[in-house]
Amino acid sequence: MIPGAFTYHRPSSVAEAVAILVSHGDEARPLSGGHSLIPMMKLRMAAPEHLVDLAGIADLKGISDDGGTITIRAMTTQHELIASDLLASKLPIIRETSLLIADPQIRYVGTLGGNVANGDPGNDMPALMQCLDATYVLSGPDGEREVPARDFYEAAYFTALAPEEILTAVRIPVPPAGHGYAYEKLKRKVGDYATAAASVVLTLEGGSVSFCSIALTNVADTPLFAQEAGEILAGSTLDTATVARAVAAAEAITEPASDGRGPAEYRTKMAGVMLQRALAKAASRASS
Repeated sequence: MIPGAFTYHRPSSVAEAVAILVSHGDEARPLSGGHSLIPMMKLRMAAPEHLVDLAGIADLKGISDDGGTITIRAMTTQHELIASDLLASKLPIIRETSLLIADPQIRYVGTLGGNVANGDPGNDMPALMQCLDATYVLSGPDGEREVPARDFYEAAYFTALAPEEILTAVRIPVPPAGHGYAYEKLKRKVGDYATAAASVVLTLEGGSVSFCSIALTNVADTPLFAQEAGEILAGSTLDTATVARAVAAAEAITEPASDGRGPAEYRTKMAGVMLQRALAKAASRASS
């Protein structure tokens, strides 16, 4: 289908973009990569009268190391995340996850900000950002505010982002050197959303888990931070019985829909399988 009529805006600054959003209220929507919004407009599931293209804002591009914290500006593309030497050395799980998103054509245009901001439960980066304890920087008419990724998602396509705000950056604390990491994703075909996926970041000391963070993708109407599962594994040697208890705790918080990816019970079990694989891979990559 063809989208409804709209007025196109291309601001050159965050302040200008926010002013347009304030001026037009619910009739305006920001556009980043467009891979979620444009299809919804074509299906008339979204019909903004004003489209605010963020691609012309230079301040929304780039990756920087701010002394223990990596800041990724919102319009940084998945391709740029994959190509970043800084992320490869400090946060390699981001590259691993980006490579599993859609296909190269989409990754050249799709942005980190767009992936995390719109609340699509099928997107891969929201759960990863929860696993990494990231913070989102939101800019609006009253200035900037920060919201933890773990508090940002409220329901499918509903987030803490106000209509007149723009997500401008993601700030991620750098895990310790030698940490283990993995993002395991089950999907039906290249380019598909996950049937289920799990992200894991952990550290080992003397062969035991000193820290473990876990999050799940596309098995509820929001990404899921599996806090209890991570706490169960802390202090363990990742023995079979403890991993089984952690997997059960993670599966217990899932509420997937039955859809073309499979019945709900299957998708819950696949979340557990992905978590087991991610734990094994993360442990193999960690140094104690």
